[in-house]
Amino acid sequence: MFLLSCAFTVRAQEAEKRMQVLLETDSGNIRIELYNETPLHRDNFLNKVRQGDYDGVLFHRVISNFMIQTGDTCSRHAEPGQLLGDTPEQHKVPAEIRFPEIFHQRGSVAAAREPDDVNPNFESSEFQFYIVWGRRMNDMMLDKVQDRLDDNTNGRIKLTPELREAYFKYGGTPHLDGQYTVFGRVVEGMDVVDKIQWVDTDENNRPKGDIRLIRATVLP
Repeated sequence: MFLLSCAFTVRAQEAEKRMQVLLETDSGNIRIELYNETPLHRDNFLNKVRQGDYDGVLFHRVISNFMIQTGDTCSRHAEPGQLLGDTPEQHKVPAEIRFPEIFHQRGSVAAAREPDDVNPNFESSEFQFYIVWGRRMNDMMLDKVQDRLDDNTNGRIKLTPELREAYFKYGGTPHLDGQYTVFGRVVEGMDVVDKIQWVDTDENNRPKGDIRLIRATVLP
């Protein structure tokens, strides 16, 4: 009985293990953990990493106090000032929004997507993703966010007291909750995210000096 119990415990622990990916950038390394609760996004991301699809791409959209975005496969050889982020993709990933259990707290990794008017089902880009920075929120700011969420989601998304507390303590981008799939989180390297989010950018939010994702690797 004891051995059987141990076997079940080990299998449960293994089932809860989360895959991790190392992003080596020219500004430092970022290690992210992928959520098993979003298996389609997890597996899609791991496949792209193993195929080398992120090696050499730029962080093409950076907004201070908001997020840093990468994954446009045509950004590797982009000319200075070239508009990026609109490269056509063959496939989309079905939305796996797990709100309120998973939300846009600082350090979250989420999939980019096309706007609502052409993407009413919130399907995700198969390549592009962003890492959340965001602001720490006070009650007045969170009340305004809730008003914005009510307008954007017809009152469907509500910030719970627990989420409000998290955004107060740690920061994030709550106005995106319930509308984009969060599929992972940064477990090491938020100092690198902070460094990148403060760089100078042009009118299209592209860094004026290229910031490159040198290599992405699935960790053992």
